Amino acid sequence: MWIARLVLLLYLSAEMIDEHETLTMDLTSNLISLQEVKQTDMVCYFSALGFEPCKIRHDDYWYLSPLRNERTASFKINRRLNRWYDHGIGQGGNIIDFGILFFNCTMGEFLKNHMGAVSLNAPVPNHVQQPERESKIVILKEQPLESRALLRYLKERKIPISIAREFCAEVHYRINDNSYYGIGFKNDLGGFEIRNPYFKASSSPKSITSYQNNSSEVYVFEGFFDFMSFKALQGSAGEKQDFIILNSLSFFEKSREVMEKHQLIHLFLDRDQPGEKATEKALGWSPKYTDQSQLYKDYKDYNQWILKGGKLKATPAVPRLKK
Repeated sequence: MWIARLVLLLYLSAEMIDEHETLTMDLTSNLISLQEVKQTDMVCYFSALGFEPCKIRHDDYWYLSPLRNERTASFKINRRLNRWYDHGIGQGGNIIDFGILFFNCTMGEFLKNHMGAVSLNAPVPNHVQQPERESKIVILKEQPLESRALLRYLKERKIPISIAREFCAEVHYRINDNSYYGIGFKNDLGGFEIRNPYFKASSSPKSITSYQNNSSEVYVFEGFFDFMSFKALQGSAGEKQDFIILNSLSFFEKSREVMEKHQLIHLFLDRDQPGEKATEKALGWSPKYTDQSQLYKDYKDYNQWILKGGKLKATPAVPRLKK
């Protein structure tokens, strides 16, 4: 446990300290133990991630599963036990077990990269029913990207600042009584996907982000960092193209009608089990769909391919897409 704390402390110290600015979310001031993480109220944590229950029956909170696509809620959190169970896959456990599956990472990676949302909520005693509204993300203001820490983070992800400023904003938000800020990517309903080096979440309402230019083709991405990486590699060639950024794979089937209005649908989904399963399903729906993930076949997603030095063999501007 002390090793995990030391790693996190060193990471935060190296990334957060700036000559003129430090991100307001200083996690080093309140490092928590594994046991404290496990005791964090999962209902509040889900709300911080942008997931709200479809129904509540006594201690049971029912959700559409964040781990797969479904139309009837079969993912349950028992708030008294503070444990989850997904009836569709027959798996359950504590908050760390969920984080490992949801973020497709190791326990160490979850604690290091995704515990921002965890540390914002104090452990809740079993007999206390904490109001859900306390953990919701409230957007305070939206402004052009200016934070040096956020711009540095974009540079680390190899996203050109000009591209990021075209599609993203700097959003300041509140969770409980604490204020933070991050890179905000707005969806079609006005909610935001929010990212910074230590936090990944969504504000309500959650939805896809689409860019429609009356093109006969559409390019589909899971996340906006993949989308911006693609735009950076394209240059000006993609100005009249249509794009759909799912912001969550749970919106994939829901977006089928919008996608199939196009003659060609180019899929750039993650090369993990959920992404590959969704791609395989789409290829069975219609010959309109093409799998473009072979471009980054040795990496999890498009942005990771870029981070590892991925280059197009034919031209550095426009990826060659299968027809």
